[in-house]
Amino acid sequence: MAMNQIPGQNIYISGIFCLKNKAALERENITHVVSVLRLNPAEVKDAFSSFQHFVIDADDTDDENLLQHFPAAIQFIQSGLDAGGNVLVHCAMGKSRSAAVCIAYLLHQKPSALTPHSALEVIRQSRPLCEPNDGFMEQLALYHEMGCPDDVTEHPVYQRWLYRRDVEESVACGRAPELRSVRFEDEQPTRQEAKASQEVEIKCRKCRKPLATTPYILPHEEEKRHSTKVRPNAECAHVFLHPMKWMSPSLYPSTDGSKTSSSYDNPEEEAPLAGRLICPTPKCGSNVGKFAWQGLQCSCGSWVVPALGLAKARVDIANKVNATQIRAGVGIRMPPGMRAPETQEPGSGRGNL
Repeated sequence: MAMNQIPGQNIYISGIFCLKNKAALERENITHVVSVLRLNPAEVKDAFSSFQHFVIDADDTDDENLLQHFPAAIQFIQSGLDAGGNVLVHCAMGKSRSAAVCIAYLLHQKPSALTPHSALEVIRQSRPLCEPNDGFMEQLALYHEMGCPDDVTEHPVYQRWLYRRDVEESVACGRAPELRSVRFEDEQPTRQEAKASQEVEIKCRKCRKPLATTPYILPHEEEKRHSTKVRPNAECAHVFLHPMKWMSPSLYPSTDGSKTSSSYDNPEEEAPLAGRLICPTPKCGSNVGKFAWQGLQCSCGSWVVPALGLAKARVDIANKVNATQIRAGVGIRMPPGMRAPETQEPGSGRGNL
């Protein structure tokens, strides 16, 4: 099986059988090898003894988590290139797993100039058969969305993706996910970053309890723009959210919401797959929406999975203006004592409106 050099790189891609051609490996100055497949110890000892070797134990399946290995593989490849050698990346056939790792490397090198698909086209110039499976292409898109970081495991995008995988696996078995596996976004330190100057705030219509702000709203406009099954101009009846801690009593009604004492870690006492979201104010108890781990179809036609939606008819949604805007008098008539001098009109006695 032939080795193919990625254009502009001292990186080669192939299947496992190229390792039998020792003359070709020596001719191309291969010093480092990345194996993206499961190998038995005998294969490693016999075939790779003369190379610096890095192994990623992975199957060529859509649900294989290859994303977690990208940073280490990229670092290994770069170390081989920096040492003056050439690097071979291989899997079984040199089509899916190895191509995905090479795409990740190209993205890391030029994150603003390449996309997963354009990087794949670069590799196909020399090896047309390359075609990572759909799951790997999704992971490459996530990696690119993150900015191709040197550590993915602590990134909120990666952690959210893992949480969604857990939900999908649980739902496939007819169960709600275990409480300890649910990622409540308002508990994550990465969500406590500086907020935009203006954001949406959602409150319970009955008791005015704040329920969510912009960082926790899950938009689905992208699907509305590109799906032929969705009505782009249709009004959405719900605002869908990432999981938030106040939802715990609704999602897991037999618990106090504590991840350390969840009775739903016991398979005999399962949480509901779907139900109502109740306002967290004890004296209110208003039904503010609904949830369905298996997903819900929005009134616009798009599917949201998992679905945790606040009914627009039961909540109030408004733009929240921060203190900086109030001091500047943007769009608000201010009392005389609060008007900024530079915004007043001489002789008019009025601030900006």
